[in-house]
Amino acid sequence: MARVGLREWLALAPVIASGRLARYNGSEGGPLAYFEAAFSDKFDVKHTLTTSNGTGALIAALVAAGIGPGDEVLVPAYTWIATAAAPLAVGAVPVIVDIDATLTISPSDILRKITPATRAIIPVHMANMACDMDAIMKIARDHGLIVIEDACQAVGVSYKGRRVGTIGDLGAFSFNQFKNISIGEGGAIVTNNDEYFARARMYHDIGAVFRGHLDNANMPPIPGINLKASQIQGAMLKVQLRKLDPMLRRMRERRAMMADIIARNPNFRVGPSHDPAGAAGLHAIFETQDDAMAFARAQKRGVQRIHDSSRHIFSFWQPILEQRPIHPKMNPYAWTERKVQYPPDMCAASLDILKRSCRISVGENYPQPLMRYLAHGMARWGNENPGLLRPSPGYRNS
Repeated sequence: MARVGLREWLALAPVIASGRLARYNGSEGGPLAYFEAAFSDKFDVKHTLTTSNGTGALIAALVAAGIGPGDEVLVPAYTWIATAAAPLAVGAVPVIVDIDATLTISPSDILRKITPATRAIIPVHMANMACDMDAIMKIARDHGLIVIEDACQAVGVSYKGRRVGTIGDLGAFSFNQFKNISIGEGGAIVTNNDEYFARARMYHDIGAVFRGHLDNANMPPIPGINLKASQIQGAMLKVQLRKLDPMLRRMRERRAMMADIIARNPNFRVGPSHDPAGAAGLHAIFETQDDAMAFARAQKRGVQRIHDSSRHIFSFWQPILEQRPIHPKMNPYAWTERKVQYPPDMCAASLDILKRSCRISVGENYPQPLMRYLAHGMARWGNENPGLLRPSPGYRNS
């Protein structure tokens, strides 16, 4: 999680003194334009559009891609509820897909969940752990699907040398209080597609129809809503972007060091990663949920059994599971050709993994010797508790 401090505070003063706080109305350049150009350069992507928050970025990305009523969108069983709610906001419905041991969406279950109505996949790079984007992109291209990466929880993380969020057709980011770039609330959309960018920009600003300076890629204007960011947000983002890569380097270093120490204990299974060299998140998988709970209790700080963070698990998404629309006549589930259901035994494999897994903080803002000490303590706990999962033959900690 990024820290906010004196440099952000100092960056706000010139913006406030100028009196030009809005995105437009005489302040078309300013900190937001600077941030977007710098973000595009750092992430090697053609277009960046700052939004008021990450949820808005997801919704605008779906609108940009033309997702709408009757469409099905594949989302993982482990993510913030906004990933599943965003399709509903454009009239589509979420179809929930199992995760695998990496805590990211399972490509094999994606294949099982595809129907003739499937239009898009939203892979989520949860807790700084990248999805298997090679497999996901192949599936998408083979089936003519759009990929909108939810990189809200992994801003800046790389997958095989590419930043997550830039691999699919569009990517969505969040800059809220708990993210790798933090300004309280904020978000961004990225894409290399000119038409997607033009539609996202029109949708995110209901006044776009009056702004003749915008290049809408020769597309007719569409009505939108207000998801614009302010220059106040842009000023903080300029500072936070410079902090991003040094923080990610600390995260990767600590993750590698802690995983190596823990993996020396043959009774301890470090959760796998689709790109160990770029991994910035760490988790452990246990044989039973009782072992996972015992480990979390013993460590007290920096460790959490994932199932205990219920807000990120599909089984707690009550309004989604009960298919409650915002209005009876605006019910996306009534617009699908088939009846989309969420049975009680859905995604049982995901629940099993989440109940037996613990996230381990890599302590990016703490001294590395402290995190090394804590990792050794975890390994010792493994020696003292032989009930931990013993890896199957051929398994390699990563």
